[in-house]
Formats: sequence, structure tokens, C-alpha cells
Amino acid sequence: MNAEKNDDIEIAEELDARGLYCPEPLFQTRNLSETLELGQCFKVIADDPAADEDLHRWAKRTDTKIVEFRKDGDDLVFIFKKTK
Repeated sequence: MNAEKNDDIEIAEELDARGLYCPEPLFQTRNLSETLELGQCFKVIADDPAADEDLHRWAKRTDTKIVEFRKDGDDLVFIFKKTK
């Protein structure tokens, strides 16, 4: 695993989905989430504008907590926590 500390949040895995377009960032995020245990956090970086809405909607639908979301230039940075 690629563990990283981010302001007291332990990131178990990171997915760099930059350069991928809808629906690929969503598919890869879902697949990564399925490999993690409950309570683990993971980071997703995407630059497809559609990923903003897609990943917010996916998190709500799957009860995945968005611990952090920010825009960093063209990058959309999500930190999710698997809760279900």
C-alpha cells in the first residue's frame, strides 16, 4: 500500500486519474474503493471537469464520505473514506 499522512488523515491508496475522461475516473475510483477495507481513506486526483459531478454523485450514492475536496488549478483532488 502507498500509505501517506495528510493532516492526520492516513491515505491508504492514491489514484492519479489525470488525463482520463468520463467515465474512466469514476470506474477507476469505484474499482479502487472495492479493494479497500472499511474506514480506509483514499485520494483521487482527476482533471476531467465531468469528474467533479460524477465523483460527488458516486460518493453520495455509495455512502462514501468525502473527507476533503479541493480544486488545485485544473486538478480536482478528492479524499474519500470508505464507510460501507
